[in-house]
Amino acid sequence: MPAKNPIILLHGYSDKGLSFEPWKRQLVAAGHAEADVHICEYKSLTNEVTIKDLAEGFDRALRTRLEPEQAFDAIVHSTGMLVIRSWLATYGGRRARLKRLVALAPATNGSPLAHRGRGYLGAIFKGNRIPGTDFMEAGDQILDGLELGSRFTWDLAHQDLLGKEPFYQRGKDSPYVFILCGTARYSGLKALVNEEGSDGTVRLAGCSLDSQKLCIDLAVDAEALEVDSPKRIAASDVAARKALPMRLYPVAGKNHSTILAKPDGTLRDLVISALEVKDDAGFDAWRDTAEDVTREARDGIDQYQQFVVRAIDERGDPISDYFIELFSRDQAADRRVPFDLDVHAYRADPSLRCFHINLTKLFARFPAGQVPDLWVRIIASSGSDLVGYHGLNSERITPDLAAMNETGVWDAEVKLPAVFGRAGTKLFWPFTTTFLEVRLNRDPMPFGQVANKVCYFV
Repeated sequence: MPAKNPIILLHGYSDKGLSFEPWKRQLVAAGHAEADVHICEYKSLTNEVTIKDLAEGFDRALRTRLEPEQAFDAIVHSTGMLVIRSWLATYGGRRARLKRLVALAPATNGSPLAHRGRGYLGAIFKGNRIPGTDFMEAGDQILDGLELGSRFTWDLAHQDLLGKEPFYQRGKDSPYVFILCGTARYSGLKALVNEEGSDGTVRLAGCSLDSQKLCIDLAVDAEALEVDSPKRIAASDVAARKALPMRLYPVAGKNHSTILAKPDGTLRDLVISALEVKDDAGFDAWRDTAEDVTREARDGIDQYQQFVVRAIDERGDPISDYFIELFSRDQAADRRVPFDLDVHAYRADPSLRCFHINLTKLFARFPAGQVPDLWVRIIASSGSDLVGYHGLNSERITPDLAAMNETGVWDAEVKLPAVFGRAGTKLFWPFTTTFLEVRLNRDPMPFGQVANKVCYFV
């Protein structure tokens, strides 16, 4: 019987390695040598450290425990997923060493609690209690990376999920990925932080690595006016999904804490069997089993999806003050999609926004399961009467850019296709995150006129 790989256990934000002791006991009971189960601990309650620092620290820590080329498996919890993804993205040449990555309630796309932890109350309830220079610090830079719609998670996704070549794939050159999250939320006093569609700390829609990116270019080319350009609405080829499916499997009865503290039943069985996957056939068999044993849990909860939106101008600069809306037009009425009901703007750069949509409620309004004639609108403000934003089909400017319509309201809108790109990507995909980049024009006022308020001859 071939020897089992060493296993690295990596905890989450504000936690300790001790939290993984119940899992270590289960792994030893399943036949893993105790000496081969390594609990890695890192400092998160200090404002000096970033997630990228943790990734580099993890790389150095590995050298003290394993041989340079030694293969290993990893079980990560919460922020541990961002640490190991950052490590994989930074040290891509070592990706083949990690054979199996089991993610428990991973903060793949951050947590709705992160921005709360950066304030005074966060320091009180989560802050470092050890006397010294870090006393009462809550790990501001780590929490910044954990915030919904953060620039860190946007950039990381473009490194390992949305690139031209698949980062996670079948075979021996990258890990097989297994993602599990509980469907229960906190009880007692902790219930104050509960959010629908979460396990108390992370959103189920934000756990999966199955991601896609859509680009909607609403900027108007003043020279060519290519309003019907096929490149105006584009989708990523979603190579990662095709290469290695990495969907979420929900586990009933577990929340963000008990998924670590109580490794039993279906949860335990899925993790132990994941660590035994040796090839593509074994991975596919594991997925079939996981689908069967978690179907009841999936059917028992509402389906959510996250959208991370970034608005930029034609120069690539961020647009920080904007409103975006999805709506449906049909013969009967102008029916609205509740895209703006649950939105978080990233504190450091509001051009990044994270939207959380209940697809179960959405599709209840459209019995066929499809939203007909879907459009996107965006309105943006520069905060100045010297420059402004506009785009395709803007009501503020005539199609030939010759004059402004002062009574116009919306800056840009466009009808979305039923599917995007060669991959036939759909807009709505339960328990996933879609990255959406929207581009507008930023121009001196008034739009479309040679004489402007910004630069002129006297």
